[in-house]
Amino acid sequence: MATESVQASFGRSRVLGIPVDVCPDVFTAAVALQASGGGQIVTLNAEMTMAAREDPSLGAVIEAAELVIPDGAGVVWALGLQGHRVRRSPGIELAHRLLTHAEQAGWRVALVGASPPVMTTLVQRLQRELPGLNLVLAIDGYQSDEAWSELERELLAARPDLVLAALGVPRQETWIQRLHQGQAGLWMGVGGSFDVWAGTKKRAPSWMGALQIEWLFRLYQEPYRWRRMLSLPAFAWAVIQSGRKRPRRPH
Repeated sequence: MATESVQASFGRSRVLGIPVDVCPDVFTAAVALQASGGGQIVTLNAEMTMAAREDPSLGAVIEAAELVIPDGAGVVWALGLQGHRVRRSPGIELAHRLLTHAEQAGWRVALVGASPPVMTTLVQRLQRELPGLNLVLAIDGYQSDEAWSELERELLAARPDLVLAALGVPRQETWIQRLHQGQAGLWMGVGGSFDVWAGTKKRAPSWMGALQIEWLFRLYQEPYRWRRMLSLPAFAWAVIQSGRKRPRRPH
C-alpha cells in the first residue's frame, strides 16, 4: 500500500504498450520509493522498449517494476507526442545521485556486475570519492552458476538499502525481479555504468546528449552493437505508426 501511494504521486503512461512513469523528479520519486519499502527501478530506452515487445518475460518485468524512468531520448520523444512534457532521466545520473545520497543517509549499498578488474577499480574509486559510503557487498558479474546461489544468499542477508546491478539487459532486470521479491531497498539495473565510473569506458560528450545522438558514441566505442542499433529506426517508425492509429480526441 505504501508503494501504491508513492506511485500515485506520478502518472504511468505507455510507449508502444510498455509502461513508463511520468514524474517531475525521478530522484525524489526513487527516494520516496525507498522510504516506502523499496522496489525495482527500470531505465527505459528505445532499445529496451523494442526488446520488451519481442520478449514477453522482459515486458512482464517492466510491467511489475515500481518505477520506470524515461532513460532514452526516444522514449521522451514518444511521450511528448502524447502530450507529456518530461525530461530525459539517464539512469547513470540517477544511480550516481543515489550513491551520493546513500553516503549521506547511511544506506547499506551493494554492487553487482561488470568484470573483476572493473569492480576492483570501481570500489577503489568510490572509497576515495565517497569515503563514508557503507558498501556491504561488491560482486563482479563473472561468477560460476554454483557461486551465484551462495552470493545471492549473502546479498539478501546483507539487507541492502540500495542494490545496483550491471549485468546487461535483460539479465539485470529479470535477476532483480526474481531476487527483490519481499525485500526492502531500491534495486536498479545500471547497464554499463560501472565501466564508465571505473574509467574503462567514456560517456558521450554533453553536446552529443543535447543533440540526442549518444547512440552514435556508443556505437563508436562498441561497434559490435550495430545490430542492436537497428532497433532505433524501428522504434521511431513504430511510434509514428501508433500515433496514426490512435483515435483523435473529439473537440
